[in-house]
Amino acid sequence: MKLAIVILNWNGQQLLETFLPSVVNFADGHTIYVIDNASTDTSVSYIETQFPSVNCIKLEHNSGYAGGYNEGLKQIDTDVYCLLNSDIEVTENWLNPIIDTFKTEVNTVIIQPKILDYHHKNKFEYAGAGGGFIDQLGYPYCRGRIFESLEEDKGQYNDQKEIFWASGACLFIRAKTFKDLGGFDSKFFAHMEEIDLCWRAQNKGLTVAYVGTSTVYHVGAASLKSSDPKKTFLNFRNSLYTLVKNTDKSLVLVVLLRLILDGIVGLRFLLQAKPKHMIAIIKAHGSFYKALPYLLQFRHLHSIRKSHHQIPSIVWSYFVRNKKYFNKL
Repeated sequence: MKLAIVILNWNGQQLLETFLPSVVNFADGHTIYVIDNASTDTSVSYIETQFPSVNCIKLEHNSGYAGGYNEGLKQIDTDVYCLLNSDIEVTENWLNPIIDTFKTEVNTVIIQPKILDYHHKNKFEYAGAGGGFIDQLGYPYCRGRIFESLEEDKGQYNDQKEIFWASGACLFIRAKTFKDLGGFDSKFFAHMEEIDLCWRAQNKGLTVAYVGTSTVYHVGAASLKSSDPKKTFLNFRNSLYTLVKNTDKSLVLVVLLRLILDGIVGLRFLLQAKPKHMIAIIKAHGSFYKALPYLLQFRHLHSIRKSHHQIPSIVWSYFVRNKKYFNKL
């Protein structure tokens, strides 16, 4: 099976200096590509001089995570893409369990490994952890991470399991599936486009899986810090995008409930003296309403939808019932 390891880069030379060596050392003969999203630093020249075996695809414009991968992957001929963040340290033998699963599970088209925290290697990392799920209102959570509560890795997720979404920090996908789905939705720009992609795959009867015998370590928030209101804007807006495009629930009820809960989160930000984040949520809803014609048209054209939630509300479970860990849900 032919696999391509593909890293999207934007002004990330320092990250490449730190993490590209581990990727090269443990590539096991598979080809490595860096898609450069119109960087203005010296990333490209660094790759070309220090890692001549790594193929560099240079894009003319920064199209974000979604658009960057959509454009760059067109130039790569392979069976499986491994979409890898530039702030990830890979480990020995991380690829074989993934490849073996693709070979034996023909309906599995997307896979995520175990994602641990680079700075605290005994803990799961926020973006993906032990595999992603979503509640009926579109709020995502993971095995090993619910909101800000992160579990220690004690081998509890060293399994192989069907999940709802795989993290874009380290996402393996069959190339044919990526093309058949039309790639990422470029309107997302960045954040949560992988959840939308996984949901669309499952609406076609395909399987998303987690393989816990493969491990990587993720820094997280290297491109956009959690303290940045832009990240808040993208997360809240793109969550609504994903929900409207794919949910099998009543849209009016779901959007109304989200409006109420997102408003409560906004007030919480205000009480925490973070007014910019509250404004970001308001702007996210404004941007969402402007995009409704596109979202509803997509929904009309794709009428088969998979029921998506494991629990009705992760917000209720976490904040009201005090369920901080996945096995308590």
